[in-house]
Amino acid sequence: MLIIDSKDCENIDKALKKYKKKFEKSKILLQLRERQTFTKPSVKRRDQVLKAIYKQQIVSGKIEG
Repeated sequence: MLIIDSKDCENIDKALKKYKKKFEKSKILLQLRERQTFTKPSVKRRDQVLKAIYKQQIVSGKIEG
């Protein structure tokens, strides 16, 4: 649960802006979207390996990033 401490003199717009920023940093929305669909562990692992290969190619200079 997100808690925003707001002072009495602070207006509602600033408090809402703080809430949105805190919500984005907590990555709750990403977790919700991830839980909506099931991905097999083998597919997750394959994506991780492909990402690692891509990063390695960028570092070695084979691909311009």
